[in-house]
Amino acid sequence: MAAASTPPLLPQNLATVKSLAESPALASIPSTYTFTTDTNGTLALDPQNSIPIIDFFLLTCSNPHQRSKIIQELAQACQEWGFFMVVNHCVSESLMKGMIDACRRFFDLTEEEKREFHGTHVLDPIRCGTSFNPTVENALFWRDFLKVFVHPQFHFPGKPAGFSEVAEEYTQQVKEVGGELLKGISKSLGMEEDYIEKAMNMDSSTQVLIANLYPPCPQPELALGLPAHSDHGFLTLLIQNEVGGLQVEHKGKWFNVNAIPNSFLVNTGDQLEV
Repeated sequence: MAAASTPPLLPQNLATVKSLAESPALASIPSTYTFTTDTNGTLALDPQNSIPIIDFFLLTCSNPHQRSKIIQELAQACQEWGFFMVVNHCVSESLMKGMIDACRRFFDLTEEEKREFHGTHVLDPIRCGTSFNPTVENALFWRDFLKVFVHPQFHFPGKPAGFSEVAEEYTQQVKEVGGELLKGISKSLGMEEDYIEKAMNMDSSTQVLIANLYPPCPQPELALGLPAHSDHGFLTLLIQNEVGGLQVEHKGKWFNVNAIPNSFLVNTGDQLEV
């Protein structure tokens, strides 16, 4: 007979990991954030440039030979990796940096200001919080997050100033990049380029923006920002700041993501795989 365990509560008076990490007396992480090290995964010894790279300019160019070649590379990346880097896309570097800075400013709001966006249900259009699902987790994740539904209806926090405007422009441009990637994937499967878009009615589909904050940790070897997982949607387009830590799994080995400046890491989700 298995004994039931009671999920731990968040440390008292600490609504976010950020506030915990900034505590002057913090020398070690609370036991509620401690994970047993997983030795099953193997880190690739030479992960540099191993993740496939897709040139967005070639994918959308008018040269049929170049486009056919990059579509073949896209198909191989989806089939063999499920991840690829997208470079030479149409989203400006200044907008990408502006989005990261705006997310940082949101997490710098006071606990009281962020509390109005906590939400009460996973499908609330605006929701911020900490960990992953702290009401059921036996160990908490070293992560604060903001999750917002931005399409087909655009929702966004009213704080900090200018955040909503930057996010609306950024998410619209990301949607356009995603649409072109889906065209290429459709072609790579031997279908018309608009097949996925029409079959899934992408104009009315849900687009979600998630911002994750992983504050400095005094014992990073004991904590996890997020567990190993797959994304349940169609495509995830991810940007990150200069701080590393993200890994992807390929053929039983874990690869560090050495992000190319001004690139997207694209993850093919469960729905696309199905």
